[in-house]
Amino acid sequence: MTVEFERSGGDELFALLQKVLPQHLLSRGMHALARSRRPAVRNLILRTVLRSYPQIDMHEALQPDPFTYESFNAFFTRELRPGARPIATDARALVSPVDGTVSQLGRTNAGALLQAKGMQYTCAALLADAPAATRYHGGSFACLYLAPYNYHRIHMPCDAVLRVTRYVPGHLFSVNAATARTIPDLFARNERVICDFDTADGPLCLVLVGALFVGSIETVFAGEINPPPARGGRVRMIESGVGRTFRRGEELARFNMGSTVIVLTGEAVAFAPRVEPGEPVRLGQMIARFGA
Repeated sequence: MTVEFERSGGDELFALLQKVLPQHLLSRGMHALARSRRPAVRNLILRTVLRSYPQIDMHEALQPDPFTYESFNAFFTRELRPGARPIATDARALVSPVDGTVSQLGRTNAGALLQAKGMQYTCAALLADAPAATRYHGGSFACLYLAPYNYHRIHMPCDAVLRVTRYVPGHLFSVNAATARTIPDLFARNERVICDFDTADGPLCLVLVGALFVGSIETVFAGEINPPPARGGRVRMIESGVGRTFRRGEELARFNMGSTVIVLTGEAVAFAPRVEPGEPVRLGQMIARFGA
């Protein structure tokens, strides 16, 4: 199942601009600005974002007044009030880990995932680990894009035990639809944090993909994994949290600024007909069912 869009000249220009921009330098600057506690800086960014994204619903937040947050990043990663996102109760449900939009989903055909019309990438490249990727051959995937107005904490789609976490350095291209149509292997080229799990019904993986202006990716078990000084280098294994059991709906991580989560499952899960590409999804909404 796919939603197809044609490339445009604007897409090509946007991609070219990103290739020449100092991606990491810009993201370091945003990391610092977003954490500034100076009221003038915080308020300027807040007012700009609130004006640009009227979809932001502060009534859902535990603290509904945006100007009480100590920094823009604290506002951006705000906690929801209890009950704002009911978690599906079906014992076999696999729920959306985020608020976002389905970019693509389907089966991992011979280890390949669809990025956009005529463009694929592989599990092995995405996970930066060919043996680990074989766990997901013949399984399913869903690519979920988080817009700036979405809730930016990431929760567990089902009960699972963390087996390994990897930080993979890379580029910081934007991950919006225009870039996905023009940058080959986009999600396998960008910086990312990979959380690989075991469940009662087979393997599960959440790939947290960084992007332009994404200041960092933070997990509940290891803190901020990729602050600016730690970016780049080589693939790093994160020992913290290994063996920890997470429950469906439990918070796992957060994006300090927005990006994309890719969910990979084994053969026991099928996403059809729960959701379709192009549809918005909400945290806790059933998007698939084990044994479907």
